[in-house]
Amino acid sequence: MSADLSAQLAASASRPWTVMEVCGGQTHAILRWGLDQLLPPGLRLIHGPGCPVCVTPAELIDGALELAARPEVILCSYGDMLRVPGSAAGADLLGVRAAGGDVRLLTSPLQAIALAQGSPACQVVFLAVGFETTAPATALLLRQARQLGLANLSVLLAHVRVAPAMEALLQDPANQVQGFLAAGHVAAVMGTAELSELVARQRVPVVVTGFGPADVMAGLLQLVQLLEAGTPALANAYGRVVRERGNGSAQALLAEVFVVMDRPWRGLGTIAGGGFGFAPAYRGFDALERFGLAPAQGGPQPQTPCISGPILQGRAIPPDCPAFGSACTPERPLGAPMVSSEGACAAYYRYRRQAP
Repeated sequence: MSADLSAQLAASASRPWTVMEVCGGQTHAILRWGLDQLLPPGLRLIHGPGCPVCVTPAELIDGALELAARPEVILCSYGDMLRVPGSAAGADLLGVRAAGGDVRLLTSPLQAIALAQGSPACQVVFLAVGFETTAPATALLLRQARQLGLANLSVLLAHVRVAPAMEALLQDPANQVQGFLAAGHVAAVMGTAELSELVARQRVPVVVTGFGPADVMAGLLQLVQLLEAGTPALANAYGRVVRERGNGSAQALLAEVFVVMDRPWRGLGTIAGGGFGFAPAYRGFDALERFGLAPAQGGPQPQTPCISGPILQGRAIPPDCPAFGSACTPERPLGAPMVSSEGACAAYYRYRRQAP
């Protein structure tokens, strides 16, 4: 099917186009299945900041490292976060655990409830990372913690929102993006209204698509057809999963627990409306306030050969980095895109390391 879609793409594209896939899962699918090698000449895919682990600011990781080193704290998060570097060279949560800190890997935020209930003498801190896809699970954790009156549970919040980041990329004077493949899993939660508004403001086509090879190629075909027609519109190529209104229950939970706020993204700077903060009724669970930590401001990145900033902005690809595959590997990562299972550098290392 991908070969058929490739032929249709070749027949549809009459001029060069530059498009961006926003989701790291799509990036991995493109490289794993060699979809970029099936594209007609002139159709260029660039990779966006579609990895929430990758865009978590180093300052926030530094805060997690500080908390994890405290004897009264149990710091827990998803597996990828344990290896994301902070500001200091080689500093990550696995290193803190090796030095004696109590750092736990969770597969679900709700596991933090049992952890807090079973460790009443400790402060349990959940480092919550993700796009709108995983934010409802954190919101549910906070709602249940409030209902249970858990005073020894807090959240170090790093949830970010995708549509504002897409808009920030388009407003960059160096922007090259002419159209987007949008993340189907985010749209499944949030619906398509935000993307429709983005299209209306920025006059660029956006196609919501999934993650299989046929999904990505079908989304690309629709996007090229919109570009060729000069039609800045939103199309849904993932209709079996995504509905216009999204998941109303998840949206209501997010609206109860969180507020939209400006947030710094690693490599992109502070993005207006780029993330979530705590609603007033839930501010007591804010780990920053509970432990007196300063919020991340999007300050200077660690000084390494890593070029994760330009990679996250779509201005470079991982093989452009002088450290790629040598000083920076999944075992010894210099930057978050080499750590995360959704990171572009990890994808290139796995699927294209021998590519010229």
